[in-house]
Amino acid sequence: MKQQIDNFSRFYSLLKKIPYEGDKEDLKCDLVSQGTNGRTSSLKEVTRKEYDSICDTMEKLCPNNGREKFEARRRKSRSVCLKLLQKIGVDTTDWNAINDYCRSPKIAGVPFRELDIEALDKLSIKLRVILKKKEDQLGS
Repeated sequence: MKQQIDNFSRFYSLLKKIPYEGDKEDLKCDLVSQGTNGRTSSLKEVTRKEYDSICDTMEKLCPNNGREKFEARRRKSRSVCLKLLQKIGVDTTDWNAINDYCRSPKIAGVPFRELDIEALDKLSIKLRVILKKKEDQLGS
């Protein structure tokens, strides 16, 4: 069987995060063996589907993983909004300017830092509409 995966970085980064007192090499072999239903304990012999399944299982074993995913999603949503604000013309190097813009009842009604993921997603839609209208006005 031809090796399907040539980069195991996801596996090894998760392996480092799993709290384990014993030898990590033994843990690696056990995880691979369980993920392949005992077919192999070598990471080089797993299929793409098995590899993804093993890594998904490992993510569940990592402490604070849910929190990390939440923070990553929140960072991404904030970044999208900040880029849109910059395109609109808000000085994104000035938090007061960002917060003043977001405090407007027509925009978000609260300072930027108080927006949760759902509110950030709604804000990005509003900002896209504002940007589209602005572009349409310049085009006509």
